[in-house]
Amino acid sequence: MASFSMPKWLRWLRNKYILTLCFVLVWLLFFDRYDLRTQWQMQRKLKELEREEAYYRQEIARNQFRLNALKNDKAYLERFARETYLMKRADEDVFLIIDSAQAQRAQNVKTE
Repeated sequence: MASFSMPKWLRWLRNKYILTLCFVLVWLLFFDRYDLRTQWQMQRKLKELEREEAYYRQEIARNQFRLNALKNDKAYLERFARETYLMKRADEDVFLIIDSAQAQRAQNVKTE
C-alpha cells in the first residue's frame, strides 16, 4: 500500500500551535475592537485634531496680541473701532466704498 505524504505547508497547518496563532492574528487584525481599520481611523483623527490644536493655538496667540494692542494702544483701538463698528468722530462723515462685483453679489442674494 502506498503511503500518502502530506505537503509541507499542510503539515504546518495541522500543528495546533500554528493554527491557534493564525486564528489569534486574524482575530486581532480584523475582528477585534481595535482592529487595523479602527487603528487607521484613530490615527487619521489624531492627526486632524493635532492640526486643529495647532491652528487654535495660533489663533489664541494672535488674539492675545490683538487684545494687548487694544488695551495699550489708543491709535489701534480707534482704528479697530472705526473699521469694525463704523464709528466716527462728531465732525466726520463716513463713506463706504463697495466693489461693484461685491455689490452685484449682494443684490443677487437679496432678490433670491
